[in-house]
Amino acid sequence: MFKQLSVSLIAAGCLYAGAAHAHFQMVYTPDLLLDRGGEITLKTPFTHPAASGHVMSVDQPEAFYQIRKGKKTDLLPALKAIDWSSAQSTGPAYEAEARLRGLGDNIFVYKAAPYLEKAEDKYIQQITKTIVNVGGLPTQWNEEFGLEAEIVPLTKPYAIYEGGTFTGVVKSDGKPVPFAEIEVEYINYEPDLARNKFNSTPTVTPPADAFVTMTMYADANGTFTFGLPKAGQWGFCALGVGPVKKHKGKELSQDAVIWVQAHPIK
Repeated sequence: MFKQLSVSLIAAGCLYAGAAHAHFQMVYTPDLLLDRGGEITLKTPFTHPAASGHVMSVDQPEAFYQIRKGKKTDLLPALKAIDWSSAQSTGPAYEAEARLRGLGDNIFVYKAAPYLEKAEDKYIQQITKTIVNVGGLPTQWNEEFGLEAEIVPLTKPYAIYEGGTFTGVVKSDGKPVPFAEIEVEYINYEPDLARNKFNSTPTVTPPADAFVTMTMYADANGTFTFGLPKAGQWGFCALGVGPVKKHKGKELSQDAVIWVQAHPIK
């Protein structure tokens, strides 16, 4: 399988990162493509999902909302504080219940509070999108929502075959970001929503640390394509692309994150 992984990533134009693991703001629900609506649960740890790594301590987000067919619903009042556990640590996170009404796309946007990364003496703020579709009817999945830092999908993020590709455009205040640096991680440890933790067994065994966090660059138009060799959810994080560069007198990396799901071919 990982021979196929190498081929897919080279085809996607990736440059591999070192052993450092990336920070990813998760807005997680198990299935991004549903047959019918109803209540779903979203969990939001700020962590390292490919390695079941450290869970960062973060404050309540600045914004959290759901968009469906142009209607925006504030989800901040629905947030509940939880603790999330990984193989390395337990840290604070949040969860919320959201209702999916009717067919179409539901866009969840989570603007995290700035997090002080002491090792780098800078703040990180991630603006995350997770798109959940009901019934296969596309409505707004490819729209731009005017976020300070945003990855606009050119591929349906919930309807990708295992072995297929995802294409997106990195934008800052609506303008493409040439040669944006993008980190990629696979949720390699299945989240256990009932116990608020990652499972202990990985889905795959990376052949080297370079496959835990992978790095690629967008082209001159801010566009990138990445091959998804394994079914599951993948995160893309465009680093430091937002317009806000300082917070409390320190450097701020305002990142754009999007989550996509590849499905197995049966």
